[in-house]
Amino acid sequence: MSDDKHKNLIIRLETEEDWYESENVTREAFWNKYRPGCDEHYILNTFRCHPDFVKELDYVVEMGDKIIGHIMYVKSEILCDDGQIQKILTFGPVSVLPEFQGKGIGGKLIRVTLTRAAELGFGAIAITGDPNYYQRFGFVSGQSMGVYYAAMPREQETPFFMVKELKDGFLNGLTGNFTDPEGYHVAPEKVEKFDLKFPPKLKEKLPGQLWD
Repeated sequence: MSDDKHKNLIIRLETEEDWYESENVTREAFWNKYRPGCDEHYILNTFRCHPDFVKELDYVVEMGDKIIGHIMYVKSEILCDDGQIQKILTFGPVSVLPEFQGKGIGGKLIRVTLTRAAELGFGAIAITGDPNYYQRFGFVSGQSMGVYYAAMPREQETPFFMVKELKDGFLNGLTGNFTDPEGYHVAPEKVEKFDLKFPPKLKEKLPGQLWD
């Protein structure tokens, strides 16, 4: 990384030796953010052996000998109205330790891996998230590109669902539904058991959380 702001950071592919640390970074980043506790670290763990997991885009951010960030990509698809299936990508969770958030580290990680995804030949990415954040990376409303979030009626606005073409025109002429990859839905009891591998943390119900 050449910019002075991030000159002490290394962005590299994750190794098996990094797994626990990356999962703990993810846990710290999401703990009590959207719900009491979190399940994102378990989602990361379960995807590692999933056929849709893209190892070539499994990156960490390292400072010194400490991992402070991580991003995961998985293969996904759009079910087109004409019955065809268009293969694309999805990323997330994107994690940065709380004490390093707000410093552009997550954005740097996203930009590096988006460039790498294009180099690998992938045509488009679909995500759910904050449009005010992801628009800076070139993401636009899925609805504006004829791609709809399957969990919601097509006529309902879904600004949180966004797409980005990695190849110009990749989504041209396409209309269809995107469904979150199956691995993003996990059983709470399995999350609870997995969470015992990490240091105890207090689950709290906080204002602004999306789920109980």
